[in-house]
Amino acid sequence: MTEHRGTQPSETKGTVIAFSAPGCEPLYAHEREAMAAVARTIATLKGFAFRQGLGSSGNGGDLYFVPDDSLLAPDAARLGINGPQDLFGGVVPWRFAMTKAITHELVDDLAKRPKEWSTDFGRTVSAAVLPGYTVFSRHDALRAAERLLSLGQARLKPPLSSRGQDQHIVRTVDDVERLLDRYGSPDLDECGLVLEADLRDIVTLSVGRTEIDEITVAYYGTQRTTTDNAGQSVYGGSDLIVVRGGWEALEDLQLPRALALATVQARAYDAAMAEYPGFFASRRNYDIGQGVDASGTWRSGVLEASWRIGGSSTAELAAIKIMTQDPAIQLVRASAVKEFGNSSRLPVNADVHFQGEDPDEGPITRYTVVTHATREPPREAAD
Repeated sequence: MTEHRGTQPSETKGTVIAFSAPGCEPLYAHEREAMAAVARTIATLKGFAFRQGLGSSGNGGDLYFVPDDSLLAPDAARLGINGPQDLFGGVVPWRFAMTKAITHELVDDLAKRPKEWSTDFGRTVSAAVLPGYTVFSRHDALRAAERLLSLGQARLKPPLSSRGQDQHIVRTVDDVERLLDRYGSPDLDECGLVLEADLRDIVTLSVGRTEIDEITVAYYGTQRTTTDNAGQSVYGGSDLIVVRGGWEALEDLQLPRALALATVQARAYDAAMAEYPGFFASRRNYDIGQGVDASGTWRSGVLEASWRIGGSSTAELAAIKIMTQDPAIQLVRASAVKEFGNSSRLPVNADVHFQGEDPDEGPITRYTVVTHATREPPREAAD
């Protein structure tokens, strides 16, 4: 792969800096390239230079940051990040607040929890998420399992694991007890574990809102699955409908009932973040799972939130770029695609971010393609 170094416009107003957040899980090579593609697009939109890595303050002017994960408030403050206008992503007050741990309530009022835990948040979002609990002790995990498994099989999810890794289906309390031996006491005490109703025939939707300077977009879309080089089913990208405007722009769309419910649930979760002091974000993405639980009941709920660059961000930026170039554009369809192996057939107008051998994941191609843009006011969902 070609190494991308910092670029400097002839008259620089500032610098966009892509960097690794403190304590963040290392990215794969193809993820770093996709992240750099987003940061370079933002730099072009703003008329800024682009730099990979924090380094020194550089060439002066304004700084805009693109971290690979949410930032803790003290880290953001040290960089001079004071609001959503300063970064692509978000800032949270405590580490557990950037994970899926906050999605669910505790098993009861006596359950162990971090001192900063908001009990009101879990109660506020309970109608917007799947049945489940967050636990911070072995004792509470077993109590939560006994209660949740009465509804059918469940999924155990470590909050710090990304890309869907290290999740397990549990059917009995004994299953949970055996799995708890894998999690050290410090991790359980600090970060917790999530026990959540498992869904079959699941469709995962993404609903979100992104703002950069004067442009705000909202979007909904469906996540793709693909087969990786080890034969495992993994995330393969997202197909998005991006509309100019904020959450209200999604409300103006005549969405099918399932999609409309997903947007309501995403907004409810987003609004509830006011429970966490000092939170702000320019990118707010919510993954919603919809499927059938063990009892045969169809359910919909937010699985997790991300206030950071994500798998669909190249598609979001492609739409924002088009809307910046043509202020009349109201709706864009764009796809962020990830394909494994050496046989990818690229669309003619694909913007390729990575094509080659990833040292960890093998041959892979990452690209973005815009399939539609319209100046007509959006009134109904795409088929």
